[in-house]
Amino acid sequence: MKEKKERIKEDKKPNKFIEIIKKKWLINGSKTFLLIAIIVAIFIAINILMQKLELTPIDFSQEKLFTLTEESKERVKNINKDVNIYFIGYTDDDMTLDLAKQYKKVNEKIIAEAIDINNRPDLANKYGIESGTQGIIVECGEKSKVLTANDLVTYDTTTYETISIAEEKLTSSILNVTSDEIPKVYFLQGYSDYTLTTNMNYLNMYLENEVNEIVTLNILSEGKVPEDCKTLVITTPNKDFDDVATNAIKDYINQGGNILWLNSAITQAKEIPNINSILAIYGINPFEVGRIIETDASKMVSGAPNIIFPTIEYSTITKTQYNTNGVVLIDATKINVDEDKLEELKVQKTDLLTTSETSFFRTNYTISSVNQQEGEASGEFIVGAELEKTITEANEETGDSKKTSKIVVIGENIFASDYPLTQSSQYPIIAEVNNKDIVLNSIAYLVDREEDITGRKSTGTVTYTATELQDVIVKIIIFIVPIMIIILGIVVWQIRRRKK
Repeated sequence: MKEKKERIKEDKKPNKFIEIIKKKWLINGSKTFLLIAIIVAIFIAINILMQKLELTPIDFSQEKLFTLTEESKERVKNINKDVNIYFIGYTDDDMTLDLAKQYKKVNEKIIAEAIDINNRPDLANKYGIESGTQGIIVECGEKSKVLTANDLVTYDTTTYETISIAEEKLTSSILNVTSDEIPKVYFLQGYSDYTLTTNMNYLNMYLENEVNEIVTLNILSEGKVPEDCKTLVITTPNKDFDDVATNAIKDYINQGGNILWLNSAITQAKEIPNINSILAIYGINPFEVGRIIETDASKMVSGAPNIIFPTIEYSTITKTQYNTNGVVLIDATKINVDEDKLEELKVQKTDLLTTSETSFFRTNYTISSVNQQEGEASGEFIVGAELEKTITEANEETGDSKKTSKIVVIGENIFASDYPLTQSSQYPIIAEVNNKDIVLNSIAYLVDREEDITGRKSTGTVTYTATELQDVIVKIIIFIVPIMIIILGIVVWQIRRRKK
């Protein structure tokens, strides 16, 4: 029994460290103040250390707007040139600066820092920056790009919401100043209602973000497709091509030129023999009057059978979107390929987008019924395809390499335009991630930059989607830590009150 009591007494023996804190620190007011000062100093020191370490911040947003995407990391990791990103008029705790500092973790040659322009007269003189102004300079040797705060955002004209495109702009600027060659993408002008200045402003912006030089082409005044054209973009023609344009485009194809062709559904028959002769080079038959109607509810948007989710087939262009929800197409048309002529034409076809097997093609726009009518063709239709034509075979004797011409054709144009999906839509339809990716990846493929084929960050509304572990951390910070501080305060107060 005695041994038991001694054991209990021993178990209740207070912790020596706690007793020292109670008797020597918490009773004496000055020592209590000193203890608090030490704790605060440790806290500040930890914060300074964390800032110096420049650890990647924890990003709880679903879109990961505050951390670099894997795609950006891949694109900058092999840059072997020194890049300086100067943030003029920004503070060290700015979120965009935090984002830019993350490039250094991927590639030590990329350094971002906040600069007081008053201490850098060389930058002030070189770029004409005045004290009190704000801007970002991305510099590599003699090449540079200056960004303003407005360049880092875009605006939704329907909701007036600000949308961040900071990462896209920073990454594209880095690639811009370090690239030896920037591909030129020409948009054919004068034959379509879809132009860069009226209906496709967002596509223009997205293409520039991908480090492309965008140029409009008046082929009648030029008389040809320029030799530096890496890809020619043709959007839904509203009339036939002139002979000058037709011959120029055919010459461009025979030189190995590539084309992105976007073609909305045709509402009325037109005589367009020149356009059809260009498409025939790749084994594509003329587009028909009509649009695709879906019957599979899982393949349509909000029960609208003419707004469809086509199946994304696997290919070089679509590999990052394969097995995803698909792009959104409005009033798509089918692409008719003459399969029997492909071998003769030396053309290889790869399907990109297809409809369900239960969809049908409606040629009569006056029919309002969503049910298939007698005579309407049904089945799986191609709405996106890539065709590669061999112009000349490789010749070992002459040393000539194989020459090919590629065309990516999609039977829809609205999906790549500024057109909103609904009146209440926050963004144009191209802002749908897969819509944007299909177009940009097609361009990347056609300009021979397959490393730029990727999935891109959505820059819309930030959504909090913490993981279970992150959720626990947040709750500890928000609730547990303050409660512990309150309890500690009460304990200290009680100890000092009892000792008096």
